[in-house]
Amino acid sequence: MTNLFLQIALLQSSTGGTTGVVNKAGTAAGQVGERAGNQLRGVGGFFQGIYDYLFSTQFVANVIVTVIVVVFGVISYEVLSRGVPLALSWRRERKRPLDAEDVARIKRQDTAITLGRNALRYVIFLVVALFVVSLFFRSALATLGGAALLAAVVGFGAQSFLRDIIAGFSIIFEGQYNVGDFIQIHPPQGVGGIVEEFGLRVTKIRALSGEVHYIPNGMIQGVTNYVSGQQRFTVEVQLRDEEAASRVQEALKEASDLYLMPPCLIGREESGDRIRLRIRAVVLPSMEWLVLENLTGRIKSAAGEESLATEPLIYKVDQANLRRIRDLIPQDGA
Repeated sequence: MTNLFLQIALLQSSTGGTTGVVNKAGTAAGQVGERAGNQLRGVGGFFQGIYDYLFSTQFVANVIVTVIVVVFGVISYEVLSRGVPLALSWRRERKRPLDAEDVARIKRQDTAITLGRNALRYVIFLVVALFVVSLFFRSALATLGGAALLAAVVGFGAQSFLRDIIAGFSIIFEGQYNVGDFIQIHPPQGVGGIVEEFGLRVTKIRALSGEVHYIPNGMIQGVTNYVSGQQRFTVEVQLRDEEAASRVQEALKEASDLYLMPPCLIGREESGDRIRLRIRAVVLPSMEWLVLENLTGRIKSAAGEESLATEPLIYKVDQANLRRIRDLIPQDGA
């Protein structure tokens, strides 16, 4: 009998322990479900807040104002970038032909126009961007946004950006070249052409064959400026007979349109049994091959090997620079 009572007591005790474990497990599961529900309700509230903001009157009004500001900025840039050059061109004198001083003045004006247009693009973009940021995030966050933008510029390439701008101002102040000049940039770029635009960061150069090169100002190691925009060559030919001289003069009339000034006879001297011809040709910069290869080849072919006394002598000397150098050379007895 006593054993029966002990078994019943043990059975009740084990049943109570199992019930406690089940109750604790149910409580834990309920807590997990409640936490998950709270998190889902938080996520849903976040997306609901975004939805309400995107379709709110304030957001729609901000978008409309942003579109108006962007359109106004684009119109302002177009009006200023086109109106100022037109105003300056109206003030230019219409006399023809232009002398060297007029050409230099026009090039300086074109350089200032392209530089101002490039700077205006940056200024308008920055003003519009800061206004839009302040419109959506209010003044305090706009200040933080501007500071973050400045930090991003400093962190991602500000060094090269500032280097290009400083180099650009140095080029302008030193007068290395202007818009409209024909320049040759030294290696590693090694490109040449007409300066079409001069910006805060880059110089736009159009080659004679039509390619457009964008060279960062800070990458330019050296520049050769063909100030006059042309190269003058003089070719001297010594011949043995009159017939060869006539053939050479006839060959000069076959000049190509690639020359700025077709080859022409500028001097003829006779000494003994020899005739010396002096021929002048003017070509675009970097097209000296027209004289060094094409013109000399035609002269040799027209003269013939038997009538050609010596190889054609080719030289390019600017007379004004030659006189200037002579003035700098000390004279005997000075």
